[in-house]
Amino acid sequence: MKLGLVSDSLSQLSTIEVIKTAAELGLDCIEFATGNWSSAPHLDLDHLLNDGGARASLRRLLDDHGLTISALNANGNQLHPGPSGMAHAACVEKTVRLAAMMDIDHVVMMSGLPAAPGDSYPNWIICAWPPETQVILNHQWDVAESYWKTLAQLAREQGVKLCIEMHGQQLVYNLPSFLHLREITGDIVGLNFDPSHVIWMGGDPLAVIRQAGEMIYHVHAKDTYIDSFNRATASALDCRPMTMSKERSWSYVTLGYGKPESWWNEFCYTLAHFGHPQLTLSIEHEDMNLSRLEGVKKSVALLQRTAMFETSDYQLPAI
Repeated sequence: MKLGLVSDSLSQLSTIEVIKTAAELGLDCIEFATGNWSSAPHLDLDHLLNDGGARASLRRLLDDHGLTISALNANGNQLHPGPSGMAHAACVEKTVRLAAMMDIDHVVMMSGLPAAPGDSYPNWIICAWPPETQVILNHQWDVAESYWKTLAQLAREQGVKLCIEMHGQQLVYNLPSFLHLREITGDIVGLNFDPSHVIWMGGDPLAVIRQAGEMIYHVHAKDTYIDSFNRATASALDCRPMTMSKERSWSYVTLGYGKPESWWNEFCYTLAHFGHPQLTLSIEHEDMNLSRLEGVKKSVALLQRTAMFETSDYQLPAI
């Protein structure tokens, strides 16, 4: 396994400061955001697309610090029916092309979420009743199929794998919905597996790993704290702002503050056993109660204890 960092986790730092910090922490790679829901404070997507010298300069800077780029991140809603959807789709396409230019294997993104027929805003269907939910879902998948067939073809042509993050308020938010998308796209699409979302929705990340296996192409290392008292009355579907962490039923937290370290041992071991031999665990810090640098440092320390970095050379003893 390799350890990395989502660049937005340290968005307060400059590009060179993020690179130096990642190297000082002993990380192997960085996942850079390119736009959409990120302000992309560390990369200028258009500049890098149009300037070979800028691409070479970034590569030298990373090489000098012993780092690589594990993925580019273009998280957004490219299926939004409004103007932002078109803008997000354009950013995704440019990100795929930049990844190909820079020999980056993975682009992390979300599935997107269309609106109901005739609506102006995305509509996340989370219940099978009343009957119009199925009408909406069928329409949404029709919209998604057209988009994703085209994007999957571009990714194949560019030699880039698309890593989908299962997330609430997205068409793909659990394993069944991901498998539905993969029937449309084929294996050019895999998972960017973030256990924190599965946790708050009530699923079991370890079960997802066992079933998804080598369909996991990239990993976000992020934890969720479940407040059992608040959840007892608010349920898992808590729409209050993330800043209301004292009242919410769940919150994103630094690794080890939601699930104990023993769980992260099992998480890493299960990934090594059922997933790809070489996966990147990319730390994503979104904890409201710790500073960004402290949260990243604590997460790195935990993963350095729980992840496996060497290829197994064990052999059964001779009889």
